[in-house]
Amino acid sequence: MSVITDRRAIVDRRSLSETVDAIFAREHVDTARRAAVLTLLRDALNAGRAEVKKRFETGTANSRATVHANAFLVDQILRVIYDVAEREYPITVPTKGDRLAMIAVGGYGRAEMAPASDVDLLFLYPYKQTPRGEQVVEFVLYMLWDLKLKVGHATRSTDECLRLARQDWTIATAVLEARYLWGDQDLYNDLRQRFQDEVVAGTKLPFVEAKLAERDARHKRMGDSRYVLEPNIKEGKGGLRDLQTLYWIGRYVYGANDAADLIQHGILSKDEARRFDKALTLLLAIRCHLHYLTGRGEERLTFDLQPEIAKLLGYTDHPGVSGVERFMKHYYIAAKEVGNLTRIYCAAIEAEHKRRPWLRLPRLVQRHDLRGFKQEGDWLTVDHDKVFTKDPVALMRLFHVSHVTGLDIHPHALRLVTQSLRTIDAAVRDDPEANRLFLDILSSRGDATPTLRRMNEAGLFGRFFPDFGRVVGQMQHDMYHVYTVDEHTIFALGILNGIERGIYPDDHPLSTRVIHEVQSRRALYIGVLLHDIAKGRGGDHSILGAEVAEHVCPRLGMTTEETETVAWLVRQHLVMSNTAFRRDLSDPKTIADFIEIVQSPERLKLLTCLTVADIRAVGPGVWNNWKGALLRELYDNALAAMTIDDATATARAHRIEVAKEELAAALTDWPKKEIEAHLARGYPAYWLAFDTDTLAHQARLVRRAEAAADTPLGVDTRVDTFRAVTEVTVYAPDGAGVFASIAGAMAVAGASIVDARIFTTPQGMALDAFWVQDAEGKAVAAQAKLARLTKQVERGVRGQVKKSEIAKATHFTLTRTAVFHVSPRVIIDNTASATHTVIEVNGRDRPGFLYTTATAIFELGLRVASAKISTYGERAVDTFYVKDAFGMKVTHQSKLNRIREVLEAAVAEPDTSKTPTKPASKPQPEPAAAQ
Repeated sequence: MSVITDRRAIVDRRSLSETVDAIFAREHVDTARRAAVLTLLRDALNAGRAEVKKRFETGTANSRATVHANAFLVDQILRVIYDVAEREYPITVPTKGDRLAMIAVGGYGRAEMAPASDVDLLFLYPYKQTPRGEQVVEFVLYMLWDLKLKVGHATRSTDECLRLARQDWTIATAVLEARYLWGDQDLYNDLRQRFQDEVVAGTKLPFVEAKLAERDARHKRMGDSRYVLEPNIKEGKGGLRDLQTLYWIGRYVYGANDAADLIQHGILSKDEARRFDKALTLLLAIRCHLHYLTGRGEERLTFDLQPEIAKLLGYTDHPGVSGVERFMKHYYIAAKEVGNLTRIYCAAIEAEHKRRPWLRLPRLVQRHDLRGFKQEGDWLTVDHDKVFTKDPVALMRLFHVSHVTGLDIHPHALRLVTQSLRTIDAAVRDDPEANRLFLDILSSRGDATPTLRRMNEAGLFGRFFPDFGRVVGQMQHDMYHVYTVDEHTIFALGILNGIERGIYPDDHPLSTRVIHEVQSRRALYIGVLLHDIAKGRGGDHSILGAEVAEHVCPRLGMTTEETETVAWLVRQHLVMSNTAFRRDLSDPKTIADFIEIVQSPERLKLLTCLTVADIRAVGPGVWNNWKGALLRELYDNALAAMTIDDATATARAHRIEVAKEELAAALTDWPKKEIEAHLARGYPAYWLAFDTDTLAHQARLVRRAEAAADTPLGVDTRVDTFRAVTEVTVYAPDGAGVFASIAGAMAVAGASIVDARIFTTPQGMALDAFWVQDAEGKAVAAQAKLARLTKQVERGVRGQVKKSEIAKATHFTLTRTAVFHVSPRVIIDNTASATHTVIEVNGRDRPGFLYTTATAIFELGLRVASAKISTYGERAVDTFYVKDAFGMKVTHQSKLNRIREVLEAAVAEPDTSKTPTKPASKPQPEPAAAQ
């Protein structure tokens, strides 16, 4: 326990007891005495809490001392209450049956109490509770409740405690942590001794296994990843509960009370014990700040609290990385450290105490070349403890052999790895054999992610590859990037390998096919490894990452051609997704610009595979089939343009004629005159914007609408489950503001537009296609929702949707995520399209964002031809292809400045200063993600 200085400044039990004596002397009515004692203790508790908080916040006491001081404060209050209870219910001649002990259990039993922790108590009696004992327990509990303390309690005999401990490992753990508070100490000592003799003896390995299984179940319940956006610092992976698991196992198996005791038993080295204490101190500090800031037992490090706690812990902004990102990086490093310590520690104990079976049957074991290592059962281990100091390259060889053979690395060998990391110096990093082994693991045909993750956990990955070490634990403080950069990179490598092994044929049919056509396979894997390597350095991470690639690829033994390819991949790794999600893929200029960057089919294939792996590895739910469809469309258009002479107007005219002929062939039930009339409705760009099936579907909608009324209006929906979108086609008289009206109507219907293509026929009719999703990013599929969507769109076209309806549907309530500030940014590009001005609007995503933007564009007198809608966590990026009222690009500088000014004002974030945010009172579900 940390030393608590000047304890009486926190609480002076002697002074409290003397005041209690005065109260008993003065007050002769029990209710008056109780009220006076309660007031005394409430004042003492509040004063003590204030003193502990002051010490913590001024830095005179660290987090360890703080939690111990909180426990000490409650100890003293409880002892006074217990003494008062015995005075209120005196006993003349006590018997053995009247004995009673008050015992702290749980975190309180460890003398670790965060500011809002529960007070967990066990009232222990010898064999049968007496009426007087019930009165004492009841008095203590009522006093605690009146003091507004959260109390968990049990009243049991010694035999009951032992019987239940044998049946339930949770109760066994509670007894394990039991700490004497007050009352009959012999009774407590008897429980401790009998617990050791009757429960612990012979059950050490089952206890270890139960605690590991309990930990795994908890991890699964909490999302099974330490890299969640809002980590639970108590129950989450790598949190306090994992460290407590180490404490429980160490105490149960060895009787150890802290990390220092484990050194004596050889379970932890001095360095590992230091890391244990460092992680515990940080996690306890975060927990104390969480409780003090929220005024309750909040265990989640929520978005709005992260910057505040970072500031309180002294984290400041550095070039390229904010203070909160630095803080979260250290948190994730600590969480990773906890995971590493837990795995090595628990596996070592489990291996040490594993019982040998009476009869071991011979097994057929495939012979492997272990390259100087040896096999013990299912473990791969070292021949002697000096192997890595004599040959540092053996560190990489160990993981290579483990990967090739499938043998897990023995905990002892892993410990030697972490202890030998300092032997990795420049000479080892430049060693051809070490680099060959690393590259062989990375680009293995088998799944290398378990090996890479184990290398990262052990610290070898970052030590051998210092540029990777810089991004270990690197977190971007936003709602889009779920994982740290190192974890994201390993995920992406695993997804790329899975694509190559054919395990994602439905999700990624294109990349599953083309990955086997690439000639630069090693360059692709290194490109994925390095694509985010320069994040957190300030500047454009793609450009800086390409510079890293040019430096490290030769070291890895890659050729000049491979190095050039990797550097290009890293430099351009965002160009495909940006083009597919933010540009009109039916615009020839979009494809031409993309081809100018990509230049060859080989690079197109490499970039496609990298882009798919990168997006899918961002986090759960980020990838969807709509994004896949856009990437495939871009790939097909670019490949066709690179492999077929499609650059001339003649070739484009030929494609238009082919599209018309195929449409005419699809409309076999139409008279020739009607087909000719319909073919006269579209401008050239229209015929290349859709496939034949969609063109035929739209033709039939137009035909029905034209035949139905003098003022045609047709709205039709088609559900595309594969692409996870609903296609909405609208045929109506064209008019200013129609796009904004439809966007508002869809918001009222609960649909979000993700893509739009807007055409006007020579007859002055709008023929628009929208692709929409529901709030969960799925297609709107239920018949009732489709009917509502159709009705609202029809109302929108007719101008019947009121602004009040749209305002109600798009009401934006500030939440804890309001801490993320997204500065509005408007980019206007007159080079991206030959015929349109392209406007990209960036701002904070919220309901009605598209409607707000589209309305502002309408009020500026611009006409929208197509729109691309993308979201990246809290950031919305909407791209519009527009013309002015005369059908021309916007080129006048004053008009461009006005557009930028109006749109930035339209999408500016709501003022959060008048509506303070509070952390959510109930835990929100964590994103599920594999570690």
